[in-house]
Amino acid sequence: MFDIGFFELLVIGVVGLLVIGPERLPETLRTLALWWGRFKRGVQSTRAEFEQQIGADDIRRQLHNENVMQRLNAGKEEIERTLGENTSSIQQAMQKEASLIKDSMEAATQEVKGDKEFTAESPRPESPGSPDHRALKPDGNETEDAAPDTSTHEPTHRTDISQN
Repeated sequence: MFDIGFFELLVIGVVGLLVIGPERLPETLRTLALWWGRFKRGVQSTRAEFEQQIGADDIRRQLHNENVMQRLNAGKEEIERTLGENTSSIQQAMQKEASLIKDSMEAATQEVKGDKEFTAESPRPESPGSPDHRALKPDGNETEDAAPDTSTHEPTHRTDISQN
């Protein structure tokens, strides 16, 4: 409140000592301290009564609540914006995937239809045991009666049972 340093207090003490005298100085300081305390208590009570009358606590509380509400609304708007962006990107990805699946299904359907037409139009391959079947020799010439060698493809199983 007052910008009084040590030097100023020393000057005031010396002047008080000279004006009042050393005998009455302690009593005068006590009286001044009592008046100063009463003045401070009076100012505090007046301030508290004034704040109570105008509702300063309610005003502070309301300002705090408004600040909190503004922050909450800003957070809510941010969340809604982010959610909207994510929702739209997810929907776009789902539509893209759905169109890819649809295209794959159509291609598979066309392939199946093409295979049915191919099998209906093409002759069946002849079996190895038929008289018209011809095999190739290692030199590349055809032989009429050669049957394919299947002996190398069959596994040989041997079981040894030993008794003790």
